[in-house]
Amino acid sequence: MRLGNQLQKLREEQKMSEEEVAEQLSVTVQHIHKWENNKSYPDIQHLLKLSDIYETTIDEFIKKDATLQNRLNIQEEDDDELLHPGFYIGIGIMFLGTLLSLIIGNLTITMVTNMAGMLIACFYKNILKLLKEVKKDFYEQG
Repeated sequence: MRLGNQLQKLREEQKMSEEEVAEQLSVTVQHIHKWENNKSYPDIQHLLKLSDIYETTIDEFIKKDATLQNRLNIQEEDDDELLHPGFYIGIGIMFLGTLLSLIIGNLTITMVTNMAGMLIACFYKNILKLLKEVKKDFYEQG
């Protein structure tokens, strides 16, 4: 059973309206509606409050929804992995900057491209994560 279906069933068993639950959680009715229709998931803090309101455990919410389990599944990243795509992209940009400075003779180009390449090589995963969050927020707004 999906989390939204559980939430709706529990709310109805408690004879509460969406408005009452929203008020207790300090969220909008739209949030409750989206959660109950499986359009989005509450964050962990709201799940904790919902478990109190509905007199159940957060464990029950998670166990019954495989999709939620996958969203909460934290994959361990290999921090020692230097050879991710961003590493190669960053090195390529630094090489290109050095090559351009030799051809053009402008030291500023080398400094800027080397800095950009180094930032990409070091923070590639963080940049991707940020872009995914921006994309997610964009689609949730629409």
